[in-house]
Amino acid sequence: MTTLRYCLLTGPERPLLNKFYKTQGSSMRAAAQGQLWVARAEEIVAALCLTPVPGGDWLTGLWVAQNWRGRGIARYLIETAMHSSEGTTWLFCHPDLVPFYQRQGFTPCTELPAPLAERLVRYQRSKTLLAMARPQSSPAGSSPGNNTSV
Repeated sequence: MTTLRYCLLTGPERPLLNKFYKTQGSSMRAAAQGQLWVARAEEIVAALCLTPVPGGDWLTGLWVAQNWRGRGIARYLIETAMHSSEGTTWLFCHPDLVPFYQRQGFTPCTELPAPLAERLVRYQRSKTLLAMARPQSSPAGSSPGNNTSV
């Protein structure tokens, strides 16, 4: 079994994330602001970004390489990244992904910080997206240290 490391990317490593997204056929890009979190084997196999917004963070860019899916990597990456976050974490997702994010402790929401509310309105002009939020207080037993499966 391959061991994965969950860690922050340093500034000079940012281009590696864009390369990862591109090789996965994704149009996503590493956010200019925020923390870039990755899961690594020998190379990046999953990533996400947490960008500060009023009252917490905005989670974007969650992607797991196709051949690594179904192993709990996204869940563990979210938990690791949010472990030191304060406030609420918001995200926008396609309705099909709501059950996945609900299992991670997110719930549909209508109240967003102004910058996210404005962005969601713009995005919804061309995409079907829902806003979800999760307060920092995590459900019992969901801390990254409680799960070793990958």
